[in-house]
Order: sequence, then C-alpha cells, then structure tokens
Amino acid sequence: MDRLKDKVCVVTGGARGIGKSIVEKFSKEGAKVVFALDMNNELLHQLEQEQNGNVIRGYLLDVTNREGIQKFVEEVKKEFGRIDVLVNNAGITRDGLLQKMTEDDWDKVININLKGVFNMTQFVSTLMLENGKGSIINISSIVAERGNVGQTNYAASKGGVISMTYTWAKELARKGANIRVNAIAPGFIKTPMTEAIPEKVMQNILSQITLKRMGEPEEVANAVLFLASDESSYITGHVLDVNGGTIL
Repeated sequence: MDRLKDKVCVVTGGARGIGKSIVEKFSKEGAKVVFALDMNNELLHQLEQEQNGNVIRGYLLDVTNREGIQKFVEEVKKEFGRIDVLVNNAGITRDGLLQKMTEDDWDKVININLKGVFNMTQFVSTLMLENGKGSIINISSIVAERGNVGQTNYAASKGGVISMTYTWAKELARKGANIRVNAIAPGFIKTPMTEAIPEKVMQNILSQITLKRMGEPEEVANAVLFLASDESSYITGHVLDVNGGTIL
C-alpha cells in the first residue's frame, strides 16, 4: 500500500495507544519517514524500525517545550526540507469533579492537550506554508462535543482543539496554500488511558454505544490515514466522529 508514498509525517504521543497505531499505519502506507514524538523514550526505541526503505524514528519531545519543538522542526527541515503531515495526538487526563479539581490538574491538561497542539502547529505550519501544502489532523474527543462528568479540563482542552481546527483551516488556506486542517473526535477507544475506567462505569458507557463495544486504536488510525492522504483532498475544517454511535 502506498497512500502516503514518500511523505514525511509527524505524530505526537506516538509511542503507544492511538498514536502508536497511527505511526505504524503511516509506515505501512509508504510514508518516507514517520517521526513518533513522545515522552516515553523506552517505548519509542521499541517502535523504531525500518521496513522496505520506510523509517519510523522515535524522538523524545515535550509538546509544551517550544524551544524543543523549534529545534525538532529545524532538524527535519534540514534533512528532508518539509513536513507533509502533522498529527496532534499527544494528550493526558487528570479527571475530577468541578469542585474538587485542582488548579494543577487544570493547568497540566490545558498545557499539554491545548497549548501543546498550538505549539506544534505554529512551528510545523510555518514549514508547510513555505512549501505551500500539508495536512494537519488534530485528535479531539467526543467529550469536547458532548461533555462528560468529571472532565471539565479535558472537555475544555479538546473543545479548544476543535475551535482551533476551524480557525486554522481558514487561516492556512489563505493566499492559495494547500494546507488542510481537520480533526477527529474519537469515542471510547481501547487504550492505556481507558484501562483505568472502573468496570461499573464501563458497562454504563457500553450501554450508550450503538455498536455495543469500544473502538480499537487501528479504527481511529484508519480515519487519520484518510485525512492525511490525498483521498481527502477536498476536505478541510471538518470534525470526523469515530465513536461507534455513542450517545452520552
């Protein structure tokens, strides 16, 4: 398969869960190089590989570190001259009811999930503008669209990601640049992040999913692949739900 043939791709939070599935999917689809950015160096090393000339490179990076991001983009530009695809996937949760949520839990989630997306996109989109093309996919959440008890910070961060997606789709296509910006809003997906959900809560969640099961990371990766590829060349400023028909 070569739906991303020779493309240079960057995936944040790429060491595990949805991010790992995206990285592996991109590599199988012919991407020249896929940079998996994450804070877990051990998992990144496990992910690094080369297959048929296609390379997966792990890169230790904190999306809240603007100097680190700038250095990374400069290194990629020097070696490859471009970034074709950016997937803003890195994210965390620090759940708590409104009255019990600490300022620290609020700040951590907003800094990584929202500001981190801003940081990455600001630097990567500058390089994309120089080349006049690119595809940016932001990973949001069903929680951004419908809310969820105990996730004020997460919902706010992911809602902000959707708003930035709409704005950037308009900004980055100005003056004829072919830069598309879209978002994906996954529902409940089998990842390390959802493994901690108590069984009683999980059963309640499953009862609200039309397909009566959680999603697989690869099912989100398939949607990301579509938006990253030229098959979605006339789609921008769109939020694609991948949630099994969840009704919260």
